[in-house]
Amino acid sequence: MTEQISILVVDDEDRIRRLLKMYLEREGYEVDEAENGEQAIEKALAKDYHCILLDIMMPEKDGLEVCEELRDKKSTPIILLTAKGEEANRVQGFEMGADDYIVKPFSPREVVLRVKAILRRSAAFSPVNVTSSSKDLVVFPHLTIDHDAHRVSADGVEVNLTPKEYELLYFLAKAPDKVFDREQLLKEVWHYDFFGDLRTVDTHVKRLREKLNRVSENAAKMIVTVWGVGYKFEVVND
Repeated sequence: MTEQISILVVDDEDRIRRLLKMYLEREGYEVDEAENGEQAIEKALAKDYHCILLDIMMPEKDGLEVCEELRDKKSTPIILLTAKGEEANRVQGFEMGADDYIVKPFSPREVVLRVKAILRRSAAFSPVNVTSSSKDLVVFPHLTIDHDAHRVSADGVEVNLTPKEYELLYFLAKAPDKVFDREQLLKEVWHYDFFGDLRTVDTHVKRLREKLNRVSENAAKMIVTVWGVGYKFEVVND
């Protein structure tokens, strides 16, 4: 039996939670609700959701704090919901580990489409039965990327990545030794063509290296900083 997709909707406005719950349940998703940051963390740690819709502007513990705290323990895809549309807020959200960003007021149909897009890219929604006949494998010493399953393993151990961490690694690994500056990575991986504060790339590279390093120091060394320019993927044989 196919596992039902579960979504956690976090917003301090009851009206918004009910609206999103109604539209998401129409798509056949199971929807849980949280009305504040503490409740969101409790529920998200207790259950493996396929996606979290997370409002930023909440009293006491806001969505950015929740996102940062969850990222230390979970790789669940997170879509931030906020009334703030300025670039600085968007960048801050990505720095905290968010995978997407929707500005209020929004169309519930747009939210559903964004959720579907996240689920398609997410390792949490990947097929569970992938055989060795997978045709889209990127294999290096110490690191294997199974793109059909959106799975990454380092020295034979699976590495749990967020969708954006996975996309960043896959993008770099497809072009070994090619140097990409931060603007290129933002455009190609995040699909946002903006300049200014580029720390979101640095933050994701740091997280990606840390996760790989927990399993394989050699795999982590493959993501190389090219000082004054950007990053590249370099094959390590030893």
